This record gives sequence, structure tokens and C-alpha cells, in this order.
Amino acid sequence: MASFGWKRKIGEKVSKATSQQFEAEAADDRDLAADADANWVNATKRRKEILLEDCVKKSKELKDEGANLAESRRYREAIHKWDEALQLTPEDATLYEMKSQVLMSLHEMFPAVHAAEMAVQRNPRSWDAWQTLGRAQLGLGEIALAIRSFQVSLHIFPMNPEVWKEDLSWARRLHEQQKATKTEAVQPLAKGKELAQESIPDYDFESDEIVAVCAAIAEKEKALTAAKTLVIVSASGTVETVTEKENCPTTPDETLFIKAR
Repeated sequence: MASFGWKRKIGEKVSKATSQQFEAEAADDRDLAADADANWVNATKRRKEILLEDCVKKSKELKDEGANLAESRRYREAIHKWDEALQLTPEDATLYEMKSQVLMSLHEMFPAVHAAEMAVQRNPRSWDAWQTLGRAQLGLGEIALAIRSFQVSLHIFPMNPEVWKEDLSWARRLHEQQKATKTEAVQPLAKGKELAQESIPDYDFESDEIVAVCAAIAEKEKALTAAKTLVIVSASGTVETVTEKENCPTTPDETLFIKAR
């Protein structure tokens, strides 16, 4: 006859060494997982760094190719190369500055000013960008703005003889010529006004000649009022001229004559 005994719980007598080994393996697995996560993050960062380095390297190659094309006066091709480089490094101020120079050579002043402004925005401490912006503004006739841009360029790099002796001095001469032209344009208008005022004679109404003329006109009016001439038309059609004096105001019978004037 079989005997039944109490069954112990599974794991009740698991050895301490086995438990420690299990915990150690679990810790190793956690360390491996953490290392894998860290490796993944580092790998991602490294890939981004490599990609950025590749973009910078490729952008520099395109920049150099565009510069060579610009020196050969192949301006449109140079702009195309620099636009491709800007897709890779959009914060490169030198690309915008070189593009502005080429656009000025093509006499496209509005895009040239825009490109130079982009260069200044990305690197406000670039004296090259401010100088190019001033030249583009001169091309548009914005002399005052160009002078300011050249002054900023000199403030950044005071020892630059090109900006001081050529660009800024030329802009100031243009500014003086502009002021002189405006003055010459205003002078004929002022002279015209003076001539119009001089064309009106300034009569002296108290001169002896004017007084004598006025006296003569007054005597003539007095004589005319002293003797008035009337034309009388009778009822039968007879016309008669009658002189009426102040001392003799009598007139023919109104029943016989009709006063014509």
C-alpha cells in the first residue's frame, strides 16, 4: 500500500549559488541592454556628425567650383553651384556674399542687394558682406544707405584701405553731386517766380504824372455831366437832338416826344 507524504514547494530548497548565478546573469543582461542603448545613441550622433561633415565638405567643393566659374565669367553656372551649396550649408554667409558680387556683374541689382542682406544677417561682423551690400545699394542709387554700409564695414575693419579710399570716398562724391543737382533744379523755379513778380509794374500812384492824368479825367467827367445830350424821337417820326444842361433841366413835352437815349 502506497504511502502519501507532504509535497514541498518547488524552489523551496534552491541552492544559494544557483540564485546568485541567476541574479548575476540578469544583471549582465541589463548591462548589455544599457550598453546597446548607449551604442545606438552614440551611433546616431556619429552618423549625424559624419553627414554634417559630408555636407560641409561637399558645400566647400561646390563653393570652389563656383568661384572658378565666376573667374571665367561663367556667372550663371557659378550661381547654380552656389545655390546647390546653400542647400547643404544654408548659414554660410560667404556663399551669399559671392553670389551678390556675381549678380552685380550681371546688372541684377535687386537680387544682388537681397543676397548681400542675407550675408549680413548670417554674419553681421563680416566686413566683406557690408562692403558688398554697400556696392549693391550704390547700384540701385541708394547713396545714403551705401554710405552707412561702408561705414559699418570700416567700423569692423578700420584698416581696410579699399573701403576707405575707394568705396566710401566715391559714395560721398556721388552724394555731393546729388545735392548739387537738386540745388540746380530748384534755382530755375526760384528765378521764374522772381521774373513773374518783376513783370508786374510797380506804379507810383502819388507821382505828379498820375495826379495830372486823374485830374484831367475828372475835368472831362465833370464837363460830360454838366451837359447831357439826348436824342428825342417824336410821335410822327421826327428825330431831334437836345442838349440838357444842369442850369436848364427843361425838356420838350413828353406827350409829343419819346426819349430814345
